[in-house]
Amino acid sequence: MPVSRNGFSSNGSAGRDSSPALPECPNESVQPLAPIALFVYNRPEHTRRTVEALRANHLARRSDLFIFADASKNKSGATAVRAVRKFIRRIDGFKSVTVIEREQNCGLSESVISGVTQLCSDRGRVIAVEDDILTAPDFLTFMNHALGRYRDEPRIFSIGAFNLPIVTPKTYAYDAFCSYRFMCWGWGTWKDRWEKGDWSVKDFPEFMADREKQKRFNWGGDDLSWLLARHVEGKIDSWDTVWAYTHSKHDAVALLPVISKVYNIGFDGTGIHCRRAPFKQNALPAEGGTNYRFPDSVIPETYFAKQIQRLHHRSIPRKVARHLYDRIGLT
Repeated sequence: MPVSRNGFSSNGSAGRDSSPALPECPNESVQPLAPIALFVYNRPEHTRRTVEALRANHLARRSDLFIFADASKNKSGATAVRAVRKFIRRIDGFKSVTVIEREQNCGLSESVISGVTQLCSDRGRVIAVEDDILTAPDFLTFMNHALGRYRDEPRIFSIGAFNLPIVTPKTYAYDAFCSYRFMCWGWGTWKDRWEKGDWSVKDFPEFMADREKQKRFNWGGDDLSWLLARHVEGKIDSWDTVWAYTHSKHDAVALLPVISKVYNIGFDGTGIHCRRAPFKQNALPAEGGTNYRFPDSVIPETYFAKQIQRLHHRSIPRKVARHLYDRIGLT
């Protein structure tokens, strides 16, 4: 596993990003702010809290918000969907608000893939948020700075806003680090990288026959190949696992913040995929920064890579339990 220790220093000031700091509100004639894609469905209270946090961002009034509202699967869910749509039609506080209401139920994966594809095609980059993600006041600032900083770095496929509960060494000199694992709780990407996604995973048989490719993918956690297999088999619908696989397939990485810019409030049984919190989340910072120290090297640091692997390690009892669940048809 290629790793780097270039970000660690003895005094905390060495090794800082030498590129000019971007202003808090980048000049839109030089660097347009990325459009925001917000994906909503049937959780009006979660949506309200998500929008309120996003609207409190420093760059909200300079940003275009696009809301993709999925349709109800059936009549029993129509009331909640209507409540969400009633709320989003009244949203203000952004440069512009565009609401796209689906006439038929797409499901989360199709909604995200089509929405991100649309905005990447139109605007070249995107910041994506789902309806259960609270954002820190500098979330948009961090995301836009990072999208600008790594726009021409083809080995970085995404910018993430979430970090696991990892204690950052005091000697680490940056505000972000590169990771083999993509994080979908508030993220961004660019058109040229998003277009590399193969959502049907046509090369899955070759991947399963190549242990080295599986090993490379699992540098981000030994659950990843297993999750991809479950997606291909139709046991789960996980666009984010396919996007994570796209990173690995192209020998690319994600950039993550040292301090999380998001907090997931969906672990209350209301979400489609998240039923319980897999790990503790750190509280959001009250303010945040406006200038960030970004690493020049895109090779993940040994320390962060091992911490992420540790937090996603599947123990033998868990593997056995999952195998039994699969055998009897539970997901």
